[in-house]
Amino acid sequence: MQRILPLIAVQAPPRLIGEPVKAFAAEVSSAVETHPDSKLVVFPELHLFGDSFPDLARTEALQAAAEPLDGPRVNQLRELAADLGIWLVPGSVCERGPEGQLFNTQLVLSPRGELAAYYRKVFPWRPSEPYDPGDRFTTVDLDGIGRVGLNICYDAWFPEVSRQLAWMGAEVILNVVKTTTPDRRQELVLARANAIVNQLFVVSVNCAGPTGQGRSLIVDPEGNTIAEAHDDAPALLAAELDLAAVEHVRARGTEGSVRPWSQFHSGEPAIELPIYQGRIDPDTWAPTSTNR
Repeated sequence: MQRILPLIAVQAPPRLIGEPVKAFAAEVSSAVETHPDSKLVVFPELHLFGDSFPDLARTEALQAAAEPLDGPRVNQLRELAADLGIWLVPGSVCERGPEGQLFNTQLVLSPRGELAAYYRKVFPWRPSEPYDPGDRFTTVDLDGIGRVGLNICYDAWFPEVSRQLAWMGAEVILNVVKTTTPDRRQELVLARANAIVNQLFVVSVNCAGPTGQGRSLIVDPEGNTIAEAHDDAPALLAAELDLAAVEHVRARGTEGSVRPWSQFHSGEPAIELPIYQGRIDPDTWAPTSTNR
């Protein structure tokens, strides 16, 4: 049975820090008008926090702009999602943590205007980013459709993140990105690799030029390209993801042959992973059921 997730990945230049949410609301509304059947709209990392400051002043500006998750910015974004009746990922925001931390936090707002989920970037790009690291990974269920995992930019370079999200039942990873450096070429390889080795969809949406390198990408559970932006120009990538394809590929195998989630048999000895002070236990290797 098909489970279709119509979405838009918006490759756009970041908006300036402090710009009213009303301006962003017009941008989201325009995207939805272009593709009115879309249920999920995703923007790049820190889309509402663009600037042209030198590094020290940029950190000060980000610190000054940070708000808690119950602050006015998130409340306005919740209202926007409810007004449009969509699942909205407005990229990530500067969050002021409960103990004064500065987090780079990805949000998921529901069509009912709820903060359905949030994820604090576990791997800030050191030494350039001033954020404190998060300490947990996040998935969220989109009602009646499927489960998505949250992932921010440099997280994609650590395969443990995508594997953990897949194990938690994610069928799509939303990788919001603000890559301004030439390594976007390598990130496209990683997007495909993370999709292939975990047999899930990956949506990697980068900001447009002149700030970012663009080249946003949506790939399927076998690493095939569904939609892509070939340069750094503003673009809307629209796609209808059939999340049932995840179950199909995992059961049939990638290209009909490779089934990594069926690698182990119950009762076989655990594989020790000293680097993590942990192990792969065959009895718990399979991804979490989403219980749809």
